Amino acid sequence: MTPLELVQSLLLLAGCGFYAVGTLGLFRFPDTLSRIHALTKVDNLGLGLIILGVLPFAGSLAGVAKLVLIWLLALAASATAAHLVALAVRPRADEEDHHD
Repeated sequence: MTPLELVQSLLLLAGCGFYAVGTLGLFRFPDTLSRIHALTKVDNLGLGLIILGVLPFAGSLAGVAKLVLIWLLALAASATAAHLVALAVRPRADEEDHHD
């Protein structure tokens, strides 16, 4: 096994490990906001590590650009979806005023 293959294997294993930790957080945390936080932060890091591990197999600069673009789009989609879900579950300020 060459040093490059070793680094690739470690990156892929670390990425899968972060995905596993994010999934565990999904099941273990008590509320929706904590679950979203666990998924978005850890899964984005896991995807980044997996992309880094796969980059040497891309074959060309266009392939590398596509992989990086996929990661950036996943980052943006994850952040946007988490924000929308957080807004949906957060109690509204005007509803809290009526309960006093």
